[in-house]
Amino acid sequence: MNGFAPLAPIAVALDGPDLQTVTGWASAVDGIAGVVKVGLESYLRDGAAGVRQIRGAAPRAALFLDLKLHDIPATVAGACRSVAGLEPSILTVHASGGAAMVAAAAAALPSARIAAVTVLTSLSAVDIARIGLNGDPRECVLRLARLAVDAGATALVCSPEEVASVRAEVGPQVLLITPGVRPAGAAAHDQQRVATPEQALADGSDLLVIGRPITGAADPRAAAAEIAAGLA
Repeated sequence: MNGFAPLAPIAVALDGPDLQTVTGWASAVDGIAGVVKVGLESYLRDGAAGVRQIRGAAPRAALFLDLKLHDIPATVAGACRSVAGLEPSILTVHASGGAAMVAAAAAALPSARIAAVTVLTSLSAVDIARIGLNGDPRECVLRLARLAVDAGATALVCSPEEVASVRAEVGPQVLLITPGVRPAGAAAHDQQRVATPEQALADGSDLLVIGRPITGAADPRAAAAEIAAGLA
């Protein structure tokens, strides 16, 4: 149900030092990856004009705006309306912003999938306890996933470690997006809860967020093609 066929269910994370580098990566994966993901680093530096250049470099890919909005409902609704002209297919908010905030985002941008981020993949069980969330990572993720879906989110972001449990909790219609995906043998970097692309898909993921294993490669297009071939 991911909707990205015949392209690979990969969202390439375009986090780079300048717009020229980022658009180069986008161009390199065009026609291979189904989605390009623009995060805060690029969006805050290059703005809407930069996003349009990225879209022009990868016209066959859907746009994923990974802005992780987290504010009062009215402010988040306004932020969603402000990016509507970029026509994102996916926009992230934090599930921990609460049901009213998620609902406001979904109402303000009905043309996009509002993807609720459950627990960041950079957080370990120790980190989660220090923040003050009750339960282990899986319990926290499931609780936030149910809250967000009930409020109108049509996509969720969770780590590969929780994706099977989330799929069982929310059913087949919700798009599940998994960061922390690393090909076998690749460095985990700052990710704590990781899996290979093949394992994440087998466990129920619809869309794999992959950044440095592609963008940090000597040949990003070849790296993306190799990962995509392993998913075919």
